[in-house]
Amino acid sequence: MPVTAPASGPATAMVLAAGLGTRMRPITNTLPKCLVPVDGRTLLDRALDRVEEAGVRTAVVNLHHHADQVRAHLARRAAPEIVFSDETDGLLETGGGLKKALPLLGPQPFYVCNSDVIWLNGPVPAFRRLAAAWDDGRMDALLLLVRSASAHGYDGYGDFFMDIAGVVRRRVEREVAPYIYSGCMICHPRLFADAPNGAFSMNVLFNRALAAGRLHGIAHDGEWYHVGTPPAIKETERLLTLGEDSGASDQ
Repeated sequence: MPVTAPASGPATAMVLAAGLGTRMRPITNTLPKCLVPVDGRTLLDRALDRVEEAGVRTAVVNLHHHADQVRAHLARRAAPEIVFSDETDGLLETGGGLKKALPLLGPQPFYVCNSDVIWLNGPVPAFRRLAAAWDDGRMDALLLLVRSASAHGYDGYGDFFMDIAGVVRRRVEREVAPYIYSGCMICHPRLFADAPNGAFSMNVLFNRALAAGRLHGIAHDGEWYHVGTPPAIKETERLLTLGEDSGASDQ
């Protein structure tokens, strides 16, 4: 039976919010990407709403671009408790940023989510589904995967194949994979054992976990949107409105 620590799901989460948002310029010349509003609510608040919904007590938010704006904005938020991981001296990418934040995240599995994605839940909230599927004996990371064909704002060749047991493999050259990484996962701190120093991508650790058979996935059963450019803001707002009008689930 899957083992989750604690029983109700992780008590901590990391929201990745330090990026420069170069594809979102000129908006991000004066505003951090994570504070870009979509349908009246910032990307960062939308991510933290999901973290709060999952019952997480403490969320770590990393800082770099326009860090003072992020601090000031989150000072007005009541929950979850926010702890900052400061990268103003230099961006560390996804892997390096998470490694730096490990002392703040604690020794148990924790959630991770990017701040530039929005998702609508299916019948069961996505984070709750991740927690229920987590198996500490078999996994170092459990990825929430999205079907490439229905991923709004994505036009690549996919990232992963996944079998019925949730075992994943990367696509190779000239393959088109049915799933992409959603930007959300549960991982254990042991994933970072002997990780590189400084800036590095999480793909380094994903590949190592793949080789060891300890990277798994589950498929998201709701809508998912990547908000990476100014045109994507209006398109996402349009699609969110359509989803609300059609009664799409968002528990």
